[in-house]
Amino acid sequence: MSHDTQNHSSNDERGGLGALLAGLRLLFDNPLSRGILRLATSDTTCRLNGREVKASTIYHALSAMAGEPVKCPLTVRFTSEIIDGIIKAGIKVLRGREEEAIEALKDPAVRRGVALVMKGLGLYGVTVPQKMPAPFLIVWNLTNMCNLRCKHCYQRADKPLPDELTLKEKLMVVDQLDKAGVASIALSGGEPTMHPDFYRIVAEIASRGMYAAVATNGWFFADIENLKKAKKAGLRYVEISLDSANPKKHDWFRGVPGAWERAVKALKNAVKLGLSNALAVTLTKANIGEVEDMIDLAESIGVQRIVFFNFVPVGRGKENMWLDLSPLEREEVLRTLFKEMKKRKSLQIVSTAPQYGRVSLQLSGGKEVAPTHFYVGDDPIVRSVAEFVGGCGAGRIYAGIQPNGDVIPCVFLPIPVGNLRERAFWDIWSSSPLLNLLRDRDKLKGFCRDCPYRNVCGGCRARAYAYYHDPMGPDPGCIYNLKEWEKLKEQQESHVKIHVATPKSKAAVK
Repeated sequence: MSHDTQNHSSNDERGGLGALLAGLRLLFDNPLSRGILRLATSDTTCRLNGREVKASTIYHALSAMAGEPVKCPLTVRFTSEIIDGIIKAGIKVLRGREEEAIEALKDPAVRRGVALVMKGLGLYGVTVPQKMPAPFLIVWNLTNMCNLRCKHCYQRADKPLPDELTLKEKLMVVDQLDKAGVASIALSGGEPTMHPDFYRIVAEIASRGMYAAVATNGWFFADIENLKKAKKAGLRYVEISLDSANPKKHDWFRGVPGAWERAVKALKNAVKLGLSNALAVTLTKANIGEVEDMIDLAESIGVQRIVFFNFVPVGRGKENMWLDLSPLEREEVLRTLFKEMKKRKSLQIVSTAPQYGRVSLQLSGGKEVAPTHFYVGDDPIVRSVAEFVGGCGAGRIYAGIQPNGDVIPCVFLPIPVGNLRERAFWDIWSSSPLLNLLRDRDKLKGFCRDCPYRNVCGGCRARAYAYYHDPMGPDPGCIYNLKEWEKLKEQQESHVKIHVATPKSKAAVK
């Protein structure tokens, strides 16, 4: 949805994929069309591009719409044609560009994503935010091994865990995610690119038609041959972390000399090879003054986008909570990002902070919004999709997998809800009490529950858990929760004073 809404023609036509998604909500929000859609959610086997593929009738319908050679049973073809007609009608009603939507659907990963939305509509009806039968994105911590020692690492990455999945088990996980209908898998860690199974797993993900991505420190991709090998295996997106425009500061933050130089080289290699790419920055007190410098650096390298991540005090980050921004600092930096996004045309500027959706709405007078950490746009369709996506997606539109197969709502929210060695992913996803709780915004606590922007934000559930041990609690990083933040700071200062005073009192007694 990020690329097709950026360029609008002057005749009021709108982006194809955005119109498609908004049209789905519009036309499947009635008992008759939803009944048809529900029938099409069941899996059936058809021949697609000469091989047998078991998927929902919805997926086969989208494949046919994209012009792929699909051979299905007569009943499936009939249902498929009805769905095709409804989809095209929805695009037309919203004055979308049908040819653009069809072109986008030629990508198997896009088809999987749209099929997920449609399956969610068929099973649950229109909900805000939308309930999904599977996540769009899985962030899979492939291993705990890492060559760096970052101060904010959510995994405390160092050495491999003793119970990490074997290669056979990893392949089983890919198969489960494929059967669940997951559209995209991002490999993370630790440092995934140093694991011997990395290229094999990328190839397996890509072979299933899922979008293969990686989040990396860039060390090993500084060698362009490694990145070429990954691209050949099917890698489509590489996100490389940089924490400062200053090499010495980045290396201090990452704990290893030379980390900055290799990360920048890896980004240049990604640009050179034509891989979809991003520079990732975790916003902290250590680099909050470098936002414009980081954007300048991204532009100079030629990357496509820069992603500003929310700092969450989890893992090694718990030991460095001083890095966290206050609500006032976060508000100011998100406003800066929005203003920079309006000025800079050569790259996308996005943020994983769910408050960015609210900030973009406010600064644009209600005309623009960021659907979670995607493109900010002024098309009414994008605003519609923003509520559809619904801000923080932990346990709703994405989930995490740990190196040992534990499923978690988010890599920053490491609460195991089931293990893939013991239960199928779809079973965990659909029946976990915690995941179902996270999908219900009425269960939020504090101001997050009553906030008028909760459907485009919802607060960061990982930050609520980090500070309150309650994933449904208020996000103390939001400007509307400033009092909550001040209470936490008072408690922290009080704890420090008591901790420091206790040894002195013991010494006095002696």
